[in-house]
Amino acid sequence: MKLLPSLLAAAALAAASAAVQAQVKWDMPAAYPATNFHSMNMQQFADEVDKASAGKLKITVHPNASLYKAPEIKRAVQSGQAQLGEILLVNYQNEWQIFGADGLPFLADSYAEAAKLYKIQKPLLEKKLGEQGMQLLYAVAWPPQGIYAKKVIASGADLKGIKWRAYSPSTARIAELVGAQPVTVQAAELSQAMATGVVESYMSSGSTGFDTKTYEHLKFYMDTQAWLPKNAVIMNKAAFAALDKPTQDAVMKAAADAEARGWAASQKVNTDTLDKLKANGMTIVTPSAQLKADMKKVGDQMLKEWLEKAGPEGQSLVDAFRK
Repeated sequence: MKLLPSLLAAAALAAASAAVQAQVKWDMPAAYPATNFHSMNMQQFADEVDKASAGKLKITVHPNASLYKAPEIKRAVQSGQAQLGEILLVNYQNEWQIFGADGLPFLADSYAEAAKLYKIQKPLLEKKLGEQGMQLLYAVAWPPQGIYAKKVIASGADLKGIKWRAYSPSTARIAELVGAQPVTVQAAELSQAMATGVVESYMSSGSTGFDTKTYEHLKFYMDTQAWLPKNAVIMNKAAFAALDKPTQDAVMKAAADAEARGWAASQKVNTDTLDKLKANGMTIVTPSAQLKADMKKVGDQMLKEWLEKAGPEGQSLVDAFRK
């Protein structure tokens, strides 16, 4: 009878070992701070997958470019070095113009318009990413983009010669069109770039301005509401295919919930962070008619150039959006 406890112990050990073997671990790199609403949303997504899969799939979120820098994340997911990750779509416009559709100034300049654009853009994104061995899990818009500067920017001419942070092809092109000096700086290095005078002005959301403590360096925010770029969470198709069906279902359900939650969070963050910027001494400026007209001219020029590069695919997207 002494054999029975030994057999039970062996069985328990074997079961524990099988459970460990059955557990899958995924890495999820991201470019923004852990406190950013996108990162917090991703962490909740990871927690919900863990819970829904009964611990079978553990996703570790690596925020603030701690695992891969922003421009490296897409390649890491595509090659399977990371199983999923978050990218800023507009960063990849040079690869395929449709990635940059939501970075065109004043094409979609409100949450309702941004959601409409995403609905049209989404099947194209799914097809392209699918061809590259990846899957779109969900996408969430940033708050509308405005201009940070050391002084009030009353017209496009006020940006001439200014050191302008560029984080995407479209923000670099804006600099060229207004005569600013584009400097490529990713979010994780932005605070340092402002502190050392490498960057004197940039366009982004209130959220990024607060995350990077821009108010310590630049005192004015021109609330132009120019566009709402999206972060997308992408997944390696082979990694997903290796999961069992219940775990796959858990991932897709958590992704759908994260998308809905993320858009709602973005709108709340937009209001909250502008209030926080004000509380930290930043002046929120309603853009002058001249600045709006000058930036609209920039937007029209960039749309024209984008359509020339995007061809019929881009034209049909814009036509569908404008219906």
